[in-house]
Amino acid sequence: MAGFAVFSLAHSQSMRAAAATRRRTKFKNFPPHLCYFADRQECWRAAASCDRTGAAVLGLFAMNEQSVMSTSAKKTRKPWRGAAGGLLIVIAAATAPPLPALAEDSWLDSINPLKLFSGEKYETKVVPDVPADDLYNQALARLQSKDYDGAAKKFAELEKQYPYSQWQRKGILMTTFSQYQNASYDDAIASAKRYIGLFPSSADIAYAYYLEGMSYYNQIPDINRDQDRAAKAVEIFTLITEKFPKSEYAEDARYKLQVARDQLAGKEMLVGRYYLNRHNYAAAINRFREVLFKYQTTRHAEEALLRLTEAYLALGIPSEAQTAAAVLGHNFPESVWYKDAYAALQGGGLQPHEDQGSWISKAFHKMGLG
Repeated sequence: MAGFAVFSLAHSQSMRAAAATRRRTKFKNFPPHLCYFADRQECWRAAASCDRTGAAVLGLFAMNEQSVMSTSAKKTRKPWRGAAGGLLIVIAAATAPPLPALAEDSWLDSINPLKLFSGEKYETKVVPDVPADDLYNQALARLQSKDYDGAAKKFAELEKQYPYSQWQRKGILMTTFSQYQNASYDDAIASAKRYIGLFPSSADIAYAYYLEGMSYYNQIPDINRDQDRAAKAVEIFTLITEKFPKSEYAEDARYKLQVARDQLAGKEMLVGRYYLNRHNYAAAINRFREVLFKYQTTRHAEEALLRLTEAYLALGIPSEAQTAAAVLGHNFPESVWYKDAYAALQGGGLQPHEDQGSWISKAFHKMGLG
C-alpha cells in the first residue's frame, strides 16, 4: 500500500514536470532535492493534498517562477529535470523524518506570525501604582536604615509615578539628598540641576543649590590635580551667598566658598613657583597676578607678594619689587613672608616703597586693602 502511494505521488509529480516542460520552463542551477511549480497557488494546492512531511518539502521550498527561470539561450537539460526529478523529490519527502505533531488543526498555524506572541507568557498585565504616601514612607525607611542607594531608587520611582505633582518635587529633591549621602556626587549634581530647572521658584531651591555645591566641594582634589570641581563649587556657593543671603545655608556656603577659593589660589601658586624656579619670570608673574586679582583674600596673597618681589628683582624692575614689598608690609606686617621680602630688598640696597601707579597698589586699593 505504501508502495502504491509512492508510485501515485511520483506519477503526479511526473505529470506536473511534463506540463512545465511543455510551457518551455527552463531551470538554472536548481538543486534536485527541491520542488518547483509554475505558480504559488499550484504549490500550496499540492501541499494541502500531502501529509505534513510531504507538505513541508513541497510547500516551504516553493519559489516564484521569475526567480528560478532563465530567459537565456537553451542549455543542456539536466538528468534530474523532468519526470525522473519528480520521483527523486517524492523519495526524499517519503524518507524524511516526520515533523512533530502540532496541537493546532493545521501545521500552517505553527508559522502564523499572529500567533508567535500568543500565550500566557506574553500576557500584558497592569500593575496598580503604590499610593504616594506609602511609596514615600518606604523610601524614608530605607534612608533611615542607611540604604541610600535603595532610598534613591524609591524616591525616583515616586517621582515617575506621580509627575506634575508635589510628589514629583519631593521625589527629585530627596533623590538628590539620597545620592549625596551615598557619595554618588555626579548623580546628585544631575538630580539637583534637574530640580532647579523644573522648580526654580520652589521654597527649597536654596537647598537644591547647596546640595549641588557640596557635591562639587566633596570632590575637590589636592592642588596637584585639576581644580575644575573647586571652580564649580566657588560658582555655586557664590550664587547662594548672593541670591539667598538669609537662607540657613548661606553661612556654611560662605565658609566653603573661602576654602574652595583658597584651593584655586594654591593651584596658581604651585604653577607660579614652578615657573619662578625655572627663571621664567614673566609666566611666574602672570600666575601671582591672578592670585592678587582673584584670590587676594586668601592666605596665599602674602606669599604671592613675596614671589612678585623676587621675580621683579630678578628682572631688574626694582620699583615693582619695592611696591610689592611695601604692600605686603602694610597689610601683613607680622607675616614671615614680609620679613623675607624685606631681606631680599636689603640685599640689593633697597627699601620697601609703594608706587601708587603700580598695578599691585591699584589692585589692593580696589579691594579696600592697603
